[in-house]
Amino acid sequence: QLQASGGGLMQPGGSLRLSCVASGSIFRINVMGWYRQAPGNQREVVALINTGGGSTQYADSVKGRFTISRDNAKNTVFLQMNGLKPEDTAVYYCHAVLADGSGRYGNYWGQGTQVTVSS
Repeated sequence: QLQASGGGLMQPGGSLRLSCVASGSIFRINVMGWYRQAPGNQREVVALINTGGGSTQYADSVKGRFTISRDNAKNTVFLQMNGLKPEDTAVYYCHAVLADGSGRYGNYWGQGTQVTVSS
């Protein structure tokens, strides 16, 4: 139900924008976020955004460089990544806490999109 896109290869200092669309029978989407997992590392939170979009949280490593936003009309969350560094290289996963058409809440993950930062 979550489909992420926008990853790719970028040089250090460059920018990428990730998108993640929630589809299917959706009653309500609460918090949405982006996580990443580099080879040999555990999955870590990158950024979170609340239902209304007015509250965001970021990992210290991306503060000031990444911006999370959402379009509730399109059930979409974005991650604008500027000033990319080689250490940002990872598979990025979107996540959402949402209620389906029956009103049942659950945790949903996207399939992951690879971001590689290299010269």
